[in-house]
Amino acid sequence: QLVESGGGLAQAGGSLTLSCTASGGAFTDYAVGWFRQAPGKEREFVGVIRWSADSTYYAEAVKGRFTVSRDNAKNTVWLQMTSLQPEDTAVYYCAGGQTWPVLTYDSWGQGTQVTVSS
Repeated sequence: QLVESGGGLAQAGGSLTLSCTASGGAFTDYAVGWFRQAPGKEREFVGVIRWSADSTYYAEAVKGRFTVSRDNAKNTVWLQMTSLQPEDTAVYYCAGGQTWPVLTYDSWGQGTQVTVSS
């Protein structure tokens, strides 16, 4: 089970760091992706990190502003978000996938709300 935390309110230009923690078992063999869903919009891919942390990919909308990292010893993956903009407002989800590239994300967290004010 994946649990996100760290969401909240930020001002435009500010930063937030989200955490995704695995409970009930390690996810050292999983790639972990971050997704977001804004009101009235489809869920979209944000970024993903390989289990070994040696490869990451990002959506163009967040490239250069967001960074995904992980510490398998802590069963935790982070999404560091900088230069936040109001359009980054969404519920953010982490998800685990067992292949690389990830074909299917089969474990999802419940989401954490991020709101960016202008």
